[in-house]
Amino acid sequence: MRCPKCHHQDTKVTDSRDTNDDKEVRRRRECEKCGHRFTTFERIETANFVIIKKNGTRELYNREKVERGLWKACEKRPVTQEQVKGLIDNLEEKWSSSGEEVSTKDIGEGLMDALKKLDEVAYIRFASVYRQFKDVESFKKELAKLIG
Repeated sequence: MRCPKCHHQDTKVTDSRDTNDDKEVRRRRECEKCGHRFTTFERIETANFVIIKKNGTRELYNREKVERGLWKACEKRPVTQEQVKGLIDNLEEKWSSSGEEVSTKDIGEGLMDALKKLDEVAYIRFASVYRQFKDVESFKKELAKLIG
């Protein structure tokens, strides 16, 4: 592991422990050159699949991209990092088990369903971008579905 301060290649692990959900290992490290201490998290990569985009192109799944989109929707909402991480973990497990290729439609709908249960405001924010609302009427229809 490279030191984030001096970029020296050799670091040593000073402490290691499982996280609460047992899906990650938290490690405290120390650079052997400058002595800088930092934390890393290790998790098993379970999401190894290809995304089929609307235009038919394919790209590797990128967890960070999904997480960024969720955090934009959850901005200034009472949603914890643990909740977002758990939501993504659960969906990745589902997507991975469905095959080597997953459509953006399946990903978007899965995220919207999970957000609807987590936080309705975040759900509406995400839906407005995902469904590309063009006017207030589109927005009202989505709100009506949520309420009714």
